[in-house]
Amino acid sequence: MSDDFLALVEAFKKVGVSRAYGPPLQIGGEELIPVALVSFGFGGGSDGGNAAGGGGGGFVLPVGVYGRNASGRVTFQPNTVVVLAMLLPLVGAVGVSIRGVVRALRA
Repeated sequence: MSDDFLALVEAFKKVGVSRAYGPPLQIGGEELIPVALVSFGFGGGSDGGNAAGGGGGGFVLPVGVYGRNASGRVTFQPNTVVVLAMLLPLVGAVGVSIRGVVRALRA
């Protein structure tokens, strides 16, 4: 394997569940643990000769935080904007499904 590919593999080993949960923070007397949806991917290829290429990418969506108050109670506080954005495809799929059912019933 090429050194570039091995370096890429080593870099992606650091991405995982440790990136989905941030370090605990103390804010206003409450301990908060940030939570995110983390996704990444990469690929590569060659033409069998001297030409080869590859690339990768990813994204992180801040989903919310786990909070522990002074009494020790833990609750999840969602990031409303991101949660609503994540629900849009589901709402769209349900709408298309309902439209299909209504059309089938009319026929």
